[in-house]
Amino acid sequence: MLGSGHQDTGGSSEDAVVAGPPELGISRMLLVITGSASATAMPFWVTWLRETYPELQITIVVTRMAQRFVTRQALALRIHDDVLIDEWPADAVTARHVELCEWAQAILVYPATMQFIARLALGMADSPALLAAQCSSAPIAIAPALPPGGLDSAALRRHWATLAERDNIVLMPPREGKSLTTGRMDGWVPTALPDVLRRLEACRHELDKRERAVGLNTIDWRAL
Repeated sequence: MLGSGHQDTGGSSEDAVVAGPPELGISRMLLVITGSASATAMPFWVTWLRETYPELQITIVVTRMAQRFVTRQALALRIHDDVLIDEWPADAVTARHVELCEWAQAILVYPATMQFIARLALGMADSPALLAAQCSSAPIAIAPALPPGGLDSAALRRHWATLAERDNIVLMPPREGKSLTTGRMDGWVPTALPDVLRRLEACRHELDKRERAVGLNTIDWRAL
């Protein structure tokens, strides 16, 4: 299994929900949905988020490939707001990536495809969500959904190791699941969302603690 100090494994979605939701110390979350068949479950999870954290503001960005599996309308109905496509509007008068980066107190990529993981690890910034993630110091949780053989891919392992070096990124190994193509239990589905949020909150707490420690150890030369 892929290794990193910021990783954890999760059980089934039902077990995670029954175990109870974690407390969140944020009020604004950017949810990025990429083009995996696991995106079909996102209306359920977005409904769960809204019911569990009624004060949480959620901005949803979907990739073009994600729209093969879930519609923007299905998601928008659950957050009572527009769902963005991960591209820059031709008639934009503001920089969407800057707005997303400054607004989000946490970023959740769920599910994350191998394509998105690779682009993030390589430093690519060819979409608003990617550029926002590259520039953000907020905690970012990556929950992959992988095809058969994806977990053992040399490319994935290389990109995983690269992302594991970033203090603000939480990598959640996927769990075994049934491949819709092969019909066998050789696919990989995202860790249940409550477990991802639990690790995301732990990362946020650790980042805040480090920031406070740096602040306490910083000398204000202007006061001397």
